[in-house]
Amino acid sequence: MREKVWHTLPPLYNDHSRVLILGTMPSPKSREAGFYYAHPQNRFWRVLSAVLGETLPGTIDGRREMCLRHGVALWDVLRTCEIEGASDAAIREPEANDIAWLIAQADIRAIFATGAKAAELYQKLAFPHTGVEVCRLPSTSPANAAWTLERLTEAYRAIADALRSDAPADFAGGK
Repeated sequence: MREKVWHTLPPLYNDHSRVLILGTMPSPKSREAGFYYAHPQNRFWRVLSAVLGETLPGTIDGRREMCLRHGVALWDVLRTCEIEGASDAAIREPEANDIAWLIAQADIRAIFATGAKAAELYQKLAFPHTGVEVCRLPSTSPANAAWTLERLTEAYRAIADALRSDAPADFAGGK
């Protein structure tokens, strides 16, 4: 059964955030835990920690600190939608978070979407307000079983490359 859900997690960022990683909407497990990518089968944290050269943090505080230490911001494209469970395919009536606002708060130089639906929704709902292109990465969801942990990690190395880049942000109307 589809239900109307609201994004209840604040964006994770600080003044030094250079890369923004966007999902679609927090899953029921993430909303319950109060933090991003909380489903135990989701491979996001294993992939990101490998890409950043870190040991996998076992706590929310450790994950938060790892992101902020490396200049990684987390949020989601949507502030509200109708959805069935955690299925991106079931998203209806999407409304975007104010991604342009977040970009103005930090030194965001690259935006990545964790999956096709997040990239599609960003392009449709947020790009007209940000002018910042998004790089689509494969989903780390267990539903994306075609992608092994090794393949996901290789694809997500683009995040480390963006963090190492000294190129200034290239935003229309942004920093």
